[in-house]
Amino acid sequence: MIAETGLIALLIAAALALLQAAMGFGALRPDGESLLRAVRPVAVVQAAMTVTAFAMLLLLFSQTDLSVKLVAEDSATTLPLLYRITGAWGNHEGSMLMWVTILAVAGAAVAMFERRLPERTLAATIGAQGLIAMGFFAFLLFSSNPFERLPVPPVEGSGFNPLLQDPGLAFHPPTLYVGYVGLSVAFSFAVGALLTRDVSPAFARAMRPWVLGAWIFLTLGITAGSYWAYYELGWGGWWFWDPTENASLMPWLAATALLHSVSVLATRDGLRAWTVMLAVVAFSMSMVGTFLVRSGILTSVHAFALDPRRGAFILILLALYIGGALALFGARIATVAEGNRFDPVSREGALVANNLLLSAILGVVLIGTLYPLLVESATGDKLSVGPPYFNAAAGPLALILVAIMAGGPMMRWRRDRLVTVGRRVAIPAAVVVVALVAVLGALPGLRILPLLGLVLAAGAAAASVAPLWKRNLRRTPLFTWGMVVAHLGIAVSLAGMASESAFSQETLIAARPGETVHVGPYAIRFAAIDPIAGENYTAVKATLVATRGASTPITLSPEQRTFDNPPQQTAESAIATLVDGQLYTVVGEPVPGGRWQLRLWWKPFVTLIWAGGVLVAVGGALSLIGRVRPRRQVRAERDGYAR
Repeated sequence: MIAETGLIALLIAAALALLQAAMGFGALRPDGESLLRAVRPVAVVQAAMTVTAFAMLLLLFSQTDLSVKLVAEDSATTLPLLYRITGAWGNHEGSMLMWVTILAVAGAAVAMFERRLPERTLAATIGAQGLIAMGFFAFLLFSSNPFERLPVPPVEGSGFNPLLQDPGLAFHPPTLYVGYVGLSVAFSFAVGALLTRDVSPAFARAMRPWVLGAWIFLTLGITAGSYWAYYELGWGGWWFWDPTENASLMPWLAATALLHSVSVLATRDGLRAWTVMLAVVAFSMSMVGTFLVRSGILTSVHAFALDPRRGAFILILLALYIGGALALFGARIATVAEGNRFDPVSREGALVANNLLLSAILGVVLIGTLYPLLVESATGDKLSVGPPYFNAAAGPLALILVAIMAGGPMMRWRRDRLVTVGRRVAIPAAVVVVALVAVLGALPGLRILPLLGLVLAAGAAAASVAPLWKRNLRRTPLFTWGMVVAHLGIAVSLAGMASESAFSQETLIAARPGETVHVGPYAIRFAAIDPIAGENYTAVKATLVATRGASTPITLSPEQRTFDNPPQQTAESAIATLVDGQLYTVVGEPVPGGRWQLRLWWKPFVTLIWAGGVLVAVGGALSLIGRVRPRRQVRAERDGYAR
């Protein structure tokens, strides 16, 4: 009865989503006052039903109920409990149910806690959230039912993708989904504001915590996903420009632009049209990512669906939601007041420049991701667009973006003077010059992009703390600390990316046990190769002993694992994290003569990439905490922000 309970809860939730949309939009009528109060509890009950459905799916997977088709196809009794549970969303149907569950909970949170918006705008927002949920409930019920029973249950399940059997699955998809759903709430706010012609600073202040929360979770999800792919796939890279990686990057780029725009609207009453448009674009990118990963047009460890009909369903939803929102934007944007004006040389001007660059990078990534798919669909020819295109097209734009990000917070609102701005950026500019001389002196043959990355990272780090100069640090608003930490995180990540590109060293060799090989400053002795057995796999484990001068030896044990259910081999890297970088080791296949393939990397300061990502998220969290504190404190912070 667990599966049937889940399906009934899903059906009730779908009906309530339809009612929520009808009541939310019906409240906009002159005689719709009674619906204003009634729509809130409907959203809450709808969320409760959706959570019940997802809880039933988790229970089915934890018990490995093989009478349910989804469990039989994506789990097995031999799996460890962690992977039986996380397997509930490590597939197409389960991941979509998680998506709509987070969506429903977010809609209920808006209904229960939002008190700053006018009632009509709030009702329209809740209605838009219900409308989004309706499409995904229909998708689950008509094409991706997670509770479908099998007439004859198998004796054993088909197992679970070995590449997904990692603790990263418990963290990476949920954080990304929370980010995507946060953008759906921002989209619903924008739709509600357009319907009621209420694009105002109050609307922006209500939407800002959702945008900030979505951005924080997207940052954490992308950071975690990057590190997971780095250590799990055994290729030694931290970003591959895989279309499914781009599917999470594009919403983050749009959300970053939206975050800055909504802050300007909330505090300075500017960029009204920009804010609404970016809310639509950000959610559009999350929908595009959903389409890419779940349409079956990609072959990837991330891509769950292989049925083109599901892709067509999502494409229809994307066209309806985004096309409808753009049509509404076009119809109502003329009614949106311009807002306060500002000079090009101002903090608002710097934010607009940042938004334009973010949009340009988003366009580069979108074209590079979709163009091969369009060519293949039109001609049948397979085309690969990889790192050379993305690095050459997006890299210079990203560096310009960092430079403007560094100088923007040192400008005044509304209008400023170039001479005055020049004096304020003198110290970061001096840091850039010193860093340039130092890097050119130490590494005269360094490539241009890593060189600029290292130099700009130093300048951006110095500029990131500029808002704290001459301040009483104890009285500095918390959101200012958040901005400082987030911008410092960008500088730290940039330094890690440039260091990884400039200084990484690789050794690929076939060695016998007892031999010593070298990579970077390390001598690595291949001590032994032994067979081992895990809970649901067998493996060969290499024992490598790394030494560096007179330091204490480091023992690493990379493995080559073989899974039977489903049959697949994976390379499990062994990584030593040190103060100045990481030693990354992988053992491969045996070769004639008693030798084994070894792939070794020395990656100086590569950990700065993920440390910076965490700092960015921490900065966002500090800003979010500062924004939800009592109003009297928020007012004081807003006064400080305006200085």
